Amino acid sequence: MTPTAVDFATATFDYSGSGDVTGIVVPTNDVVIPAAAEPSSTSGCEASDFAAAPSDPAIALIQRGTCDFSVKVANAVAAGYDAVAIFNEGNPGRTDLLVGTLADPVDIPVVGLSYEDGVALFDATESGPVTARAFTSTEVNLNAKTSNIIADSPNLKKSDEVIVVGAHLDSVFEGPAINDNGTGTATILEIAEEMSALKYTKKLKRPVRYVFFGAEEAGLLGSQHYVDSLSSAKLDKIYANLNFDMLGSPNYVRFVYDGDGSDTPDAGPAGSDGIEKVFTKYFLAHKLASSPTAFDGRSDYGPFIAAGIPAGGLFSGAEELKTPEEAATYGGTAGEPLDACYHQACDTTNNVSAKALFELGDAAAHATLALAMSKKGIYPDASKAAQSAKASTAGSSSDWRGNALVR
Repeated sequence: MTPTAVDFATATFDYSGSGDVTGIVVPTNDVVIPAAAEPSSTSGCEASDFAAAPSDPAIALIQRGTCDFSVKVANAVAAGYDAVAIFNEGNPGRTDLLVGTLADPVDIPVVGLSYEDGVALFDATESGPVTARAFTSTEVNLNAKTSNIIADSPNLKKSDEVIVVGAHLDSVFEGPAINDNGTGTATILEIAEEMSALKYTKKLKRPVRYVFFGAEEAGLLGSQHYVDSLSSAKLDKIYANLNFDMLGSPNYVRFVYDGDGSDTPDAGPAGSDGIEKVFTKYFLAHKLASSPTAFDGRSDYGPFIAAGIPAGGLFSGAEELKTPEEAATYGGTAGEPLDACYHQACDTTNNVSAKALFELGDAAAHATLALAMSKKGIYPDASKAAQSAKASTAGSSSDWRGNALVR
């Protein structure tokens, strides 16, 4: 960067183009510095956020927040920019070097910055023209293949209603992903083995389908493909989806997806409230606190919800900071990330709380068996009559996207 030479740490976005651009840095006109207490920046979400790019090469400086990264980049490209730098938003849990994905390939370099470096670059532009270099070397293979691994309970009949219990197999490039999501995949594998060993598979009212999804980190590709591949008749046979993504965060909270929407912006499709109650009642019976978390589209339940299928699950927390209230309830350290190694190289076997994994894993096993064995199920009238509510909820949610795609 000139006029004063500074090297900033950057992370190349997935699906970034290759390029070597030296140009004027132009911030969007709606960055929020200092950052607000809660995520709220709309930087780059509208075409009007961008000044027309100068005739010389130019790099758009954009702040994370509100809309998909792909929207921000598309708006920058439309305004004539030759490269994009997106810096973290600066709210609690959103300060580190930003790593993200665009879901679809673009032709220009797109890199991420930490909040601190983004502010430094923005402040420099306030004092006069700033020239920076953005360099990326990428290869995008749209023909790459991955797989979902699917295992059904024995004796599954075409007429059976199925409970899909899922977790994702893949990791981000930066880390080995033992918590995210070795903990979830190990949990559902153990549930399958124990249900077989204890001979529950012969007693199930509803068979269980265990799905180990591929390409979740690339934008829920495995789960979206699975849902898209099913006919309407087969979708109607999915009684519920349980999702287990990160169950062993070191500074954990026992999060339960807020099926009824009583504490977060969006409720799940009809029946999701019943799934939530299965988890919350389990924790209450074991004198363990739990907290609601939003259906925010960060994991493989997203495509199921968009199809109107009731869903639920557990989550031990990612990059967000533990609040003082959560520390008082769950222990751990306030002001620190729930998983300080989220999407990093340190997400190894040393990054798992055995206590969290046992507590959330037992709850996952309980909920799976409860839904599979219950005569009444998750609908108030003890039938699937409430399934008709699916049609009114399918597609009503906002665009469900993967881990790093939005905000």
